[in-house]
Amino acid sequence: MDSTDHKNNNGQSRREFLRRLSMGVGAAVTLPAFGPSMSMFEARKYYEMWRDMDELPESEKLGIALVGLGNYSTGQLGPALRETKLCRLSGVVTGTPAKEPKWADEYGIPESNIYNYETFDRIADNPDIDIIYIVLPNGMHAEYSIRAAEAGKHVISEKPMATSVADAQAMVDACRKADRKLSIGYRLNFEPHNEEVMRLGQKEVFGPVQQMEGGFSFDITRTPDVWRLDKELAGGGPLMDVGIYVVQASLYTTGELPLSVDARIVTENHEVFDEVEETIYWEMEFPGGATLNAESSYSEGAHYFRAEASDGAFSLGPAFGYGGIQGKSSKGQMDYPQVNQQTLQMDAFADCIFNDRKSRVPGEMGIRDMKILMAIYESAETGRRIQFDW
Repeated sequence: MDSTDHKNNNGQSRREFLRRLSMGVGAAVTLPAFGPSMSMFEARKYYEMWRDMDELPESEKLGIALVGLGNYSTGQLGPALRETKLCRLSGVVTGTPAKEPKWADEYGIPESNIYNYETFDRIADNPDIDIIYIVLPNGMHAEYSIRAAEAGKHVISEKPMATSVADAQAMVDACRKADRKLSIGYRLNFEPHNEEVMRLGQKEVFGPVQQMEGGFSFDITRTPDVWRLDKELAGGGPLMDVGIYVVQASLYTTGELPLSVDARIVTENHEVFDEVEETIYWEMEFPGGATLNAESSYSEGAHYFRAEASDGAFSLGPAFGYGGIQGKSSKGQMDYPQVNQQTLQMDAFADCIFNDRKSRVPGEMGIRDMKILMAIYESAETGRRIQFDW
């Protein structure tokens, strides 16, 4: 049975319930975000609409299964699903048996909804699971997203979408063939300070954007996630991991696709960084004349985004974290609340499923970003400026 056919307590379908709900608070923001006019930003921010939504009864929420119970699932997604209004945590997939009882006890997950990687495909027979959220190392996103779609489930894949453009395209094709929706875990597209950056840039509140600067870096030696240093699993270094946020920020600030990129890699600690880059710098040019100077590193800290326009400027700092984001513009400090980005992201996808709309952060956006990331690496490896052919 399709998830949208279940009935709520009043006998109406969940799709009907959500359609009426959305009409009450204004149409949900759905951005194409992968074409030349990436996001004609609507006046009302998603978190404001979410705040005014009524919560569905627990039995009527869409069930999400998390695949991979590492730090992000444990520290962010699991807790976020306690706050969602339209979806709930209904299952998990893990290769570590010791984690199973902890998640079962903490979230009330029945044994029948706990899978490992050998039993994963049996999830197709479980009507309690509507969405599968892939939270595995990057190199595993394509395989499990495709298998999830083939199991008849809607899919959220963490970023970066994949480790190659071909794999990203295969994910989109599999979901399209299975008539399932695909969304990418771009949480900041639902964060109000970043949404304000979209508005200020695309609406040219301070005139056309002329120059942007951004950086997102951290010292990887302080984290235990050594898979990030494995090229096969990670696909690359800091660019794939956190630099992608800077790429995204430049795109949703200008509302344009880049014309060209010029990049260089700097690796000093070859003992640690023998497979992926330590630090990468890149410059991008946009059709409207704006430029981006960006950096991402695994050996230092950076957490900022700035944009200068013809008649003013705006910035975020910290810019890309799970919380604590702050922003200011030529008009003063941005006065927006701190929100649970993952909660908003997952509820937005559930809303798309209920109302049969495309995700605000769809697979096509992930393909677009993979093309940009691969071009950055190509430029760094060849020493040439790469022109985009959109």
